[in-house]
Amino acid sequence: MNVKDVPQIDLEIKESLKNWREIIAKYQKPDSRKAVIQVLNSFLPYIALWALMYYSLNWSIFITIGLGIINAFFLVRIFIIQHDCGHQSFFKSRKLNNFVGKVCSVFSFMPYSYWAKSHNYHHGHSGMLEVRDIGDIPMLTVEEYKERNWWGRLRYRIWRFPLVTFVIAPVYYFIVSTRYPTFKFNNWKKTTIMQIKDNIWIALGYIVLGFALGWAKFLIVQLMLVFFFGIISFWFFYVQHQHEMAYKEWKDNWDFLLSAIKGASYYKLPKMWQWLTGNIGIHHIHHLSSLIPNYNLEKCMVENKILSKYVTTIGFWDSLKTINNKLWDENQKKMISFSEFNRIEQL
Repeated sequence: MNVKDVPQIDLEIKESLKNWREIIAKYQKPDSRKAVIQVLNSFLPYIALWALMYYSLNWSIFITIGLGIINAFFLVRIFIIQHDCGHQSFFKSRKLNNFVGKVCSVFSFMPYSYWAKSHNYHHGHSGMLEVRDIGDIPMLTVEEYKERNWWGRLRYRIWRFPLVTFVIAPVYYFIVSTRYPTFKFNNWKKTTIMQIKDNIWIALGYIVLGFALGWAKFLIVQLMLVFFFGIISFWFFYVQHQHEMAYKEWKDNWDFLLSAIKGASYYKLPKMWQWLTGNIGIHHIHHLSSLIPNYNLEKCMVENKILSKYVTTIGFWDSLKTINNKLWDENQKKMISFSEFNRIEQL
């Protein structure tokens, strides 16, 4: 792409943040004390609430569901630990990262090594239209949607219906996508073996707990938590990468810095919710460097205002409007709704 064809704002971002690597360097250092504290204040409440859910089944399933919604956020925190371990950013030791990450995976139901590999791939290609289905909610461009027949359009509309996108799709993802080798990476055979080993590890954990606690109650509690966790995680992935003024480019025009600053939002939540979700809403800085542990993200953002100057900031109520974002319009460089698409078609 010729420099003249690059939007002025993109040139400004690249100039203003040309030293971004130097800015973030000191925040990439793992802190064992902070890591241990996060392990304790994530696992201990989760286990306590899990036990309360288990016994509440004797009282009322509605109490169990209420507790499950709360505890699902502690499962999010556990998954964020797993996530950071997969980036090798949570502890200094690789062995400790991998051990803790695998333990977390039994709780989250997400295969540790395989998911980490696919997620790291997402970080190196986020916003690249050729590989948009890895680490993000599947999405079509306006032109791709135009080229589909009525059946293809209907299937996509069904897929983008909120109940399907945020409730049914997570169930499919946990049961199918993470259990079978759906994505082909380099060294495919090794990756497949890695995924099989991860799933065996999780299965062993479930078998032990199922026999120890009773299969019926164990599965009701744990699968309920995984279900709520899946909804939360899919929602965050969506808001963080499919906000209106996102960044989507084909490989030849793709830029890493712009994909982080424009392609990842800052999901600004109240302090308690930011804590419960492991600071993952500070997603633009996380995409600048996945080596920054989640417990350093807020500090990095607060101490370096320039990193958020060009970022799309979304509050909770504003985030609900993103449900209407269905297609990427390459001409306008923004996400549009089906209604907007229909108006464009009529012009």
